Amino acid sequence: MRQTGCAAGWRQRLKGRVGTLLVGGALGLAATLAQAQGLSWEAGLRGDAPDRYTVVRGDTLWDISGRFLQHPWQWPEVWQVNPQIENPHLIYPGDVVYLYDCNGRPCLGLERGQGMVRLSPEVRTTPHREAIEPIPLDAVRHFLREHRVIDDPEALDELAYVVAGDDGRLVSGGGDRLYARGRVEGGGRFGIYRVGERYVDSASGEPLGLELESVGQARRLRQEEDIAVLEVTTSRQEVRNDDIVLPLEDRRLVTEFLPRAPDREVEGRILAVPGGVRFIGRLQVVALDRGRRDGLEAGHVLMVERRGELVSDPRTGEALRLPGEDAGLVMVFRPYEKMSYGLVMQASRTLSVGDRIHSPQRLLDTALR
Repeated sequence: MRQTGCAAGWRQRLKGRVGTLLVGGALGLAATLAQAQGLSWEAGLRGDAPDRYTVVRGDTLWDISGRFLQHPWQWPEVWQVNPQIENPHLIYPGDVVYLYDCNGRPCLGLERGQGMVRLSPEVRTTPHREAIEPIPLDAVRHFLREHRVIDDPEALDELAYVVAGDDGRLVSGGGDRLYARGRVEGGGRFGIYRVGERYVDSASGEPLGLELESVGQARRLRQEEDIAVLEVTTSRQEVRNDDIVLPLEDRRLVTEFLPRAPDREVEGRILAVPGGVRFIGRLQVVALDRGRRDGLEAGHVLMVERRGELVSDPRTGEALRLPGEDAGLVMVFRPYEKMSYGLVMQASRTLSVGDRIHSPQRLLDTALR
């Protein structure tokens, strides 16, 4: 794979070809794009897209995508993997992302930065480098340490729960012994959780999940019939009676996902903002009422439509809801069966609980009309 010319040159060379497509009308353009399985030079690519960009520390895949594309979730449509490059899906500081033409459409390629240090005429070494993150993950990792979801809230009654602290204490902390009722199986460490919000589908009333907030960890000392004796190893908050004891969740976060639109149409709502925040801005975590059963995966990007204002008809006095406006983007980072957690990547206006989410494909359809 090699670069065959700069972006400006290819835009000029393809000007007549694109003009012919536009004269053919929206249907012709849509069919051409579908056939090419990618973007055209005129649709999707930023007008000020650079020919080459050298990745720097602190960049994210979302940032780099936004330098080249109008819609960052379209990255997979232009990203061309070079099989000769080791781990081609990983991008490191010092690498060069470049724009080139492949069969009449724009593509993005990768040149590995040298990253070589000469120690002697005979010996070279490659310093350790960490790949850039798809999105700012620090806030996400912090969130995952403190939150998890039970898909079936009815299962709560079957989980072990704290009934007492040592010496009759009502609250416990690190180093304290406590007692839980229920089976606490196996060794290793266990999480101690407090029941949080119950997520419910606003339209059907179906339970979607139960949020659990981490308050600490414990190790099991022994089990006597239905009473487990535990020792608190760490605590973020005081442990109280009725807190839940569960095996620790695998909290490893998939960090190599690509921002992309869902494979099928998804429509739903913002369920809640963990922590009780009412208004939502960029890089805040939100709970969504759609999950794996609806086709959502880590990396899927959804448009957020802000609800229209509620006004009063000046003649009849009846309440009217004005049409909504697309005002943000959210990327799914932890899907559960019936719901998901996502990170707000863009917000042109303040978002709020109840705002509609939908697949961003509608934006592309509008552009083709």
